[in-house]
Amino acid sequence: MASRPNKIRPVRRPILNKETSEFEPCWDILKSALTDIHNKNASRLSFENLYRASYKIVLRKKGQLLYDRVKEFEEEWFRNHVLPPIAGLVSSNLVSVALLQRPGLSAHERRETGERFLRGIRDTWEDHNMSMNMVADILMYLERSYVSEARQPSIFAATIGLFRDHILRNNLDGVSEQLDQPLVMFDLINAVILDLINMERDGDIIDRNLLRQITSMLEALYETDEEPENAKLYLTVFEPRFLAASQSFYRDECDKLLREGSASAWLRHTQRRLQEEHNRCETSLSILTTDKIAQVVEQELIVAKLNDFLAMEGTGMKSMVDNDRHEDLSILYQLVSRVDKTKHALKHILQTRVMELGLEIEQTLKSTDFSAPVAGAEVEDVGEAGEKTKAQPLSAAAQQTAAAIKWVDDVLQLKDKFDNLSRVCFNQDLVLQSAVTKSFSDFINMFHRCSEFVSLFIDDSLKRGLKGKSDEDVEAMLQKAIVLLRYLADRDMFERYYQKHLARRLLHNKSEIHTEKELVRRMKAELGNHFTTKFEGMFKDMELSKDLSENYRDHVRSLGDADIKNIDLGLHVLTTNNWPPEVMGRSANQEDGGRAECTFPPAIKRLQESFFKYYLKDRSGRVLTWVASAGTADIKCVFPKVPGKESGPLSKERRYELNVSTYGMIVLELFNGVAEGESLSFEEIQAKTNIPAHDLIRTLGSLSIPPKSRVLAKEPLSKNVKPTDRFSFNAQFASKTIKIKAPVISSASKVEDNEERKQTERKNDQTRAHVVDAAIVRIMKQRKELTHTQLTTEVIGQLAGRFKPEISMIKKRIEDLLVREYLERIEGGTAAYRYLA
Repeated sequence: MASRPNKIRPVRRPILNKETSEFEPCWDILKSALTDIHNKNASRLSFENLYRASYKIVLRKKGQLLYDRVKEFEEEWFRNHVLPPIAGLVSSNLVSVALLQRPGLSAHERRETGERFLRGIRDTWEDHNMSMNMVADILMYLERSYVSEARQPSIFAATIGLFRDHILRNNLDGVSEQLDQPLVMFDLINAVILDLINMERDGDIIDRNLLRQITSMLEALYETDEEPENAKLYLTVFEPRFLAASQSFYRDECDKLLREGSASAWLRHTQRRLQEEHNRCETSLSILTTDKIAQVVEQELIVAKLNDFLAMEGTGMKSMVDNDRHEDLSILYQLVSRVDKTKHALKHILQTRVMELGLEIEQTLKSTDFSAPVAGAEVEDVGEAGEKTKAQPLSAAAQQTAAAIKWVDDVLQLKDKFDNLSRVCFNQDLVLQSAVTKSFSDFINMFHRCSEFVSLFIDDSLKRGLKGKSDEDVEAMLQKAIVLLRYLADRDMFERYYQKHLARRLLHNKSEIHTEKELVRRMKAELGNHFTTKFEGMFKDMELSKDLSENYRDHVRSLGDADIKNIDLGLHVLTTNNWPPEVMGRSANQEDGGRAECTFPPAIKRLQESFFKYYLKDRSGRVLTWVASAGTADIKCVFPKVPGKESGPLSKERRYELNVSTYGMIVLELFNGVAEGESLSFEEIQAKTNIPAHDLIRTLGSLSIPPKSRVLAKEPLSKNVKPTDRFSFNAQFASKTIKIKAPVISSASKVEDNEERKQTERKNDQTRAHVVDAAIVRIMKQRKELTHTQLTTEVIGQLAGRFKPEISMIKKRIEDLLVREYLERIEGGTAAYRYLA
């Protein structure tokens, strides 16, 4: 039997866990490195060895264990090495000032105590942040290979978050007992920051860089390790407390400013606070808070008490406007624009003030005495060129005209004032400009004579105001005229007055034609062709008349007629429809529109007949009527030597050139046939001339009452002409000048009296009735059928550019058109109409 050979077997070693045995040495290496990092001995560490140690651990599937060990190490480090120094910073003085709000410390001590605490927090944070960056570097492989796959917070986020959990959220047990509420370190940090900010608001100087470092720390920390962007501790914890504290601070400050009662101080203070908070966010806090803190300041310092500040007596917005405090108004506009895009508060006060000042202009006008002559003013139509005379008191008509011009001047000055405010203070804001424009329009149209006064102002400016003025001044006047016209609601009334005043200026050569045309051109651009049709017709008549006069003079010279050549004729052939009835010799009292035909001297009659023949030679079917009330004449007068006078002007023959109205020329021609020493009564003069009584009174008054043109002697000598007066040639008349100007009938524009005003309104209402009729027919012809409400609305809309028709007038015109069978009613419950072709 064979036996098996004996074999020596090796001793079996126990099976060891290779992965576990390699983790601990590697961890020891890493743990030692973490300790050196915290102790600032990292210069002797080898990044390669540390990276290899973490690499081995992760390679052996121990990444989670390493992740947990690092967190445990950092937590233990915080407990043993970080928290004790931080706790030492929490002094009783700090708690007393920051949390308990107890007085006692000076501002300097409060600042030093708070900043010392924050420096400790900052230094701890910077050490921890630097250490965790180095830890993240040496554990880079863990981060890349394990943490991202395991979907856990990064090693840096997990370790940096320990500062939040173990420092900021560390309970302050002793302080919590004093305040009877749980408090953590973060509450104390917030309180210290807010206290320092309030100190800076009160004028103290603080360490802004320190605050910025603390708030940067809060921006770097999140509520959780997942680090969502909107969960920064700065946004979730500090900012809400900062905004709430600021709201309380500025609310109290606003109440204090209101008690002091100075709107100007409030404006500058609010402007300064907004700038301070903006700078604070840029230098001390975070730009994330810029808009939010601005809203708090705006709400508490501007919106909350805005109306109270604006209404302050003596310093509010009314005072700012009245006293032209441009800087205050500029700041006010900037502040209000921040909180209200509609600027409702500013708009309301501006509108109210414009209305008040506008009504004050009217009240001032009523209380002003215009009877005294203006110093240095020329006496129109009675003075002689180059001769100085004592200014005479203004007549009633002249007083009313002066009042009209003053009213418009004051309105324009008020407009200039608010235009300047808009340009200098309100950045030409369209919302405020529209509000001011509406108020101007409202108060101007509340004054029932506004259309007449505006036309008189333009008349005065074009007649006298442009003499010697530059092109810029003329442009300014034209622009003011258009601005005033825009404000008028009853533009048809203005058109009527302007036509009358323009006619007088053109016929008496009182203005420059190119300026007149430029103004009418601008009116046309502003209001349309229909508004200026008659004005343009008047210009055309004047141009044609100028050519006609020249051609007629050539015709007379070619005839060689000595009798006709002695009279130089300058004439205007006017189209009746273009010129106002008053100028064309149709008075308001002549309902049939006829003219009073006066008796002309034989020489003038022969001249008329000569011109008529010339005019009708190429113009058959035309009817010409001589309008004596609208013309003027230059008469050469000879005053013989007065017997018995051996010296002085009366001792020799005197020759003068007298400028009178056409009626004046007719009257003076009568006295060529009156023997020396004889006189004519008023009735005799009227019978021989057939001049209307009221015109004859004015004509005789201009020739017998003013000393400078008293070529007729009146008995008795008084200031008024009566039908019982007698008139004779004034042989003793003498003047220092050769050319003498008598008052020209109807050459001066004046304010209408009440009776004339009623007549103008009555005629204007008649014209409006025709315009409304035309608008109704035009609308119905296009629309065929409309309800009463729709028709009324469309009529008002179409006529808004000319005037605002009253509802009662529209209703009356509709009824009239129904009677005249232009329209018919549609049966039904709603009032409606149908157009009848």
